[in-house]
Amino acid sequence: MNDRPSHRLKQDKRALRRAVLAERDALSGTERAARSEAIVDRLLGLEEATGAGAVLAFWSFGSEVGTAPLLDRLRSRGTTVALPRTRDGDIVPVIWTPGSPMTETSFGSREPTDGRVLQARELDLIVVPGVAFDRSCHRVGYGGGFYDRLLASARDGTAAVAIAFGMQVVEEVPTGPLDRPVDAIVIEDDVIRCR
Repeated sequence: MNDRPSHRLKQDKRALRRAVLAERDALSGTERAARSEAIVDRLLGLEEATGAGAVLAFWSFGSEVGTAPLLDRLRSRGTTVALPRTRDGDIVPVIWTPGSPMTETSFGSREPTDGRVLQARELDLIVVPGVAFDRSCHRVGYGGGFYDRLLASARDGTAAVAIAFGMQVVEEVPTGPLDRPVDAIVIEDDVIRCR
């Protein structure tokens, strides 16, 4: 853990976000789709995914790893798929099925309008988004702390696996006392495991 003062930590995270997002945004749509497919294949081959009965994934937006194929393939396996809905600063996992009503969020993602809510302890796998990661499985997200709070409330044994493009893995991610690492990061050609 870094011992930066909180204002410096926020500045460092903001600078890292800008740099990594600029690089991620520069990927062409074709390249992003091909890389996303490789990442989804690798994630679905993990033991954590093959044995999961309930998975919280996310609806990708912008230049993120595309999750539409992941959602479809999980459902075709018979996995219960939930998507995050944000309420009062927290993530609420809501079961998703194709055709479920969705609402666009202020930052561009989509979330279920309604549906059956799962408790964090019911999840077997949480697929975690983010902007930047390091090989110690620390992450910088978009700045709301939503996933840090969710991971803190998940039961022991729930796997937290991030999906990202290789360029999102950097030397070191600035972290503070409330930042939760993930168990693994899946990129195009590797699985980085930390726990």
